[in-house]
Amino acid sequence: MQMPEDIIWKIILSIIIGGLIGAEREYRSKSAGFRTLTLICLGATLFTAFSQLIGAPGNMDRIASNIVTGIGFVGAGVIFKSDFGVSGITTAAMIWTTAALGMGIGAGYELVSSIACGIILIMLFLFSRFERGIDKINQSRNYRIVCEFQNETLQGYESCLKKHSLTFKRDRETKAGNLITGEWMARGSEKNHLKFVNEILSDPTVKEFSY
Repeated sequence: MQMPEDIIWKIILSIIIGGLIGAEREYRSKSAGFRTLTLICLGATLFTAFSQLIGAPGNMDRIASNIVTGIGFVGAGVIFKSDFGVSGITTAAMIWTTAALGMGIGAGYELVSSIACGIILIMLFLFSRFERGIDKINQSRNYRIVCEFQNETLQGYESCLKKHSLTFKRDRETKAGNLITGEWMARGSEKNHLKFVNEILSDPTVKEFSY
């Protein structure tokens, strides 16, 4: 049986590791932040440690195995779909990963969990720089333009998209009275998006413009 001081050390380590990952999520204003991820890491550690203490011989993984199932419901709660795509997938993955680190601590693999925590933090900060670089080269935006209805009005905006080297797909078009609304999903470099936005903003025939 484990000594109480061993469990206390695991609790402290799980709070530190969960807090470090949670601080990164809190810094980026994500839905699951400092307190949430700290509690997830601590809870996974306790469940795993207790499964070793109270589990039947040869069946000590019974409680710990249900952590994977249970944490899936928590992760699903931070994923949501908006008009601009699906958000929260990275945070959900962090919840899943933080629980795995907590399980590792509870099972006695403190060094492995600590090293993995360091690697995760490096990935989060380093890869975010790569993502920003990629986003400047190729980013996706949803445009919505409202203007007075005329024949081939929307085709004119599509010609403008082509002029600025943006690939696009028209998602929807609706007409209400004398106004027509067009919505597009466009991809291209940040610079080309900016040129398109500036041209549309200077167009006096555009009644509404959102992106």
